[in-house]
Amino acid sequence: MRVVIPTNTPDGLLAKRGAHFGKAPFYVIVDIEEGEIKDVDFTPNPGHSGGACGNAVMNIKNLGADALIVSGIGPNPLMGFKQVGIKVYYDGNSPTVEESINKFIKGELQEMSPEMSCSHHKF
Repeated sequence: MRVVIPTNTPDGLLAKRGAHFGKAPFYVIVDIEEGEIKDVDFTPNPGHSGGACGNAVMNIKNLGADALIVSGIGPNPLMGFKQVGIKVYYDGNSPTVEESINKFIKGELQEMSPEMSCSHHKF
C-alpha cells in the first residue's frame, strides 16, 4: 500500500505534516507491506496549476497513492479522491509523518466522510 502525506519539509518520516494537502510544499510517500514501512520518499508538490483541486487530486493519483492522510480537506477534493479510488484518512493530531503512519498501520485513523470535510475549502 502506498500512502501519501502532505508535509512542510522533505524530511521523510521526520517531516512535519502540512495542514492542507493542496498547499503543502511536499508530499512524503510511504510504502507499507504487511504492516511494515518498506520505503519512504518525497516529491515537491507541483501545485494546483490553474486546475483547482482537480489537479491536486491527479497529482497524488499519479504518485500511485492508495491512501492520503490529511488534517483537513474540502468536500470537492475529498469526492475527487473517492472517485479515483484513493481513501482519505483524518489525522488532526500527529505532528510528524512517522507518528501518523504508525497510527495508520495500527488502524487508529478514521476514513473521512463528506461530513468531516472543511466547508471553507469549497470552490
